[in-house]
Amino acid sequence: MGAKLKVVGWVTVGAIAGALTSLQFSATARSTPSVGLPLEELQQLAQVYGLVRANYVDPVDDKKLISDAIAGMVSGLDPHSQYFDKKSFGEFREGTSGKFVGVGIEIGMEDGLVRIVSPIEGSPAHRAGLRSNDLITRIDDTNVRGLTMDQAVKRMRGQPNTKVVLNIWRKSENRNFPVTIVREEIRTQSVRAKLVEPGYGWIRVSQFQDRTVDDFARKVEELYKQDPKLKGLVLDLRNDPGGNLEGAIAISSAFLPAGVEVTSTKGQVEAAQFSYRAVPQHYLRPGQADVIKRLPAALKTVPLVVLVNEGSASASEIVAGALQDHKRATIMGGQTFGKGSVQTVRCLAGNVRLDECPGAAIKLTTARYYTPNDRSIQAQGILPDVPLDETAEGNVFAAFYTREADLERHLNNGDKAAEEEATKAREAERKRLEELRAKRNEPFKPLPDFGSPEDWPLQQALNQLQGKTVVIAKAAAERKAQANAKQP
Repeated sequence: MGAKLKVVGWVTVGAIAGALTSLQFSATARSTPSVGLPLEELQQLAQVYGLVRANYVDPVDDKKLISDAIAGMVSGLDPHSQYFDKKSFGEFREGTSGKFVGVGIEIGMEDGLVRIVSPIEGSPAHRAGLRSNDLITRIDDTNVRGLTMDQAVKRMRGQPNTKVVLNIWRKSENRNFPVTIVREEIRTQSVRAKLVEPGYGWIRVSQFQDRTVDDFARKVEELYKQDPKLKGLVLDLRNDPGGNLEGAIAISSAFLPAGVEVTSTKGQVEAAQFSYRAVPQHYLRPGQADVIKRLPAALKTVPLVVLVNEGSASASEIVAGALQDHKRATIMGGQTFGKGSVQTVRCLAGNVRLDECPGAAIKLTTARYYTPNDRSIQAQGILPDVPLDETAEGNVFAAFYTREADLERHLNNGDKAAEEEATKAREAERKRLEELRAKRNEPFKPLPDFGSPEDWPLQQALNQLQGKTVVIAKAAAERKAQANAKQP
């Protein structure tokens, strides 16, 4: 119980602001520690407050001024810290339940526009054909450029059975088009699974939410019921933006020996220093049943491949890093997003429990997390053991993903040279793909659905499990050939 008693508030490890974020657990909030106050700067703040009230062209609301000041203070720290007013905090908590009314997309920001990270499978947006990396330029009659993430989200959410018109810019096809979507309650299904070949299973976790661990356990049991002697398993974490930390610990624990470290956190205060291990007390909430212990024992030893890509972030990176460091799985795919920070949610309404918080709260970055081998993946990500291209012809969209290192004010990971080298490599790849696209007479074809027979990385993962030849990424193969050529 030590871990949960130490943590102040709710801890989140979601990928980017606006993506569906889940909460780890609730605890009693404590009072803010006393700190020395910079009196001169506070006097300046009070002076600006007075000048705005007295001289602004229109009367301003005092509460709005204070809220905006707090929001600016918090959002200026890093891309993941955020201030919530009463309404936005309610919307934030709504996202943790895995259901809300809207169009069904996970989003980020790119060049002032809303970028679709991934349409939620089975949602109205998914059925309408929206794709990862589509850009939303207008929502009904409102231009997106100039809106904050929260403002864009509010315009896309609404009442069930109401319509919203999204104007889409699809870079891969160089075209702009409107899509009318009818809002509905989105019940996200974060886990899918099937036998892709006799003896080989595929289980996809698209995000870590409150129900993810239960859904994961049920899907694993269904796979083993279909084939009790599975020869190999593919855990697909591509485009998984993260979410619930305890979910990441639980799913890692399903594959790892009991008691080993899954991840650790380090921050300024003592409460932020902790080692999370593959034990029930580090992933169970009070009163929650331990569904992990009922899973087949064979899950601890079945040959395992984990698929990741540039959209795999945070909680999914924790799982990939833990399985990689313990040599429990072969990590295949693309370099991951690189979101290695932990956020704690604190209520600003006094000493009350967060699940009873009436409004105003902040989500504050309080720690970095580390893999069992003490690797920080912040702004760098998990490097796969076997790099794969998106298609048999090579990468199509990988270099166009926004990653942690691309976000303004992102935390560094202490290795500036490595971060700069990775950024240069991605810029070179992006330039190459832009030149290739300019030479083509037709747009790039969209990538096939994950888990389909045309899913190239999945086919390479199956080849790995079956001892067949794996076609590694073209860029990696070229680097290896160049290195061999330089050897005497």
